Amino acid sequence: MTVRVLVVDDEPMVCAHLRTILGTADGIEVVAAAADGAEAVEAVVLHAPDVVLMDLRMPGVDGIAATARIVELPSPPPVVALTTFDGDEHVHRALRAGAAGYLLKSTPPDELAALVRVAAQGHSVLSRSAARRLVDRAGDAHGARRRAVARLAALTERERDVVALLGEGRSNAEVARRLHLTEATVKGYVSNALDKLGCTNRTQLGLLAREAGLRGS
Repeated sequence: MTVRVLVVDDEPMVCAHLRTILGTADGIEVVAAAADGAEAVEAVVLHAPDVVLMDLRMPGVDGIAATARIVELPSPPPVVALTTFDGDEHVHRALRAGAAGYLLKSTPPDELAALVRVAAQGHSVLSRSAARRLVDRAGDAHGARRRAVARLAALTERERDVVALLGEGRSNAEVARRLHLTEATVKGYVSNALDKLGCTNRTQLGLLAREAGLRGS
């Protein structure tokens, strides 16, 4: 299956660079490019891409606002934030808005293409080390940790176990092996947790687990 990608960046050279990298990768097609967030939302509706690569810092409607609008659309594609600097403060806001992960613009071409394919399959594409720094920084605030703990109180004990392992970046298969469950059962627990906590994807569940200091069993 060909992965159809929308590239969003206000820098023409960046768009051209990404088009070249992804356009020459097997099984990937860049179906459109947008220069700001408003154009990005329109392009998603028009072209129905499988993945959106979203720059965060743009004039007008920025990538964070555009991400929030896209995830509210019917059957939205995963939005992957693009940033220049690891640890960019905007990244955490983009994840809160519903981004399925983030990548550095300096990501090597082969790795970028591979991660786009992973995102298209519904998985998070998030640098674990960078995500840990971002969440630890947020989790240091007592108020943020207290709010996260309060939200997780809505979960059953088994749902908490599953969410804790998501916070460690575990896949459904890994969670299933760790907790001696089937993958279908794990998917059910993840779905329940998403509904109870009002999260839009696994990445947000994992971040919430880290903020609360939840650890896998």
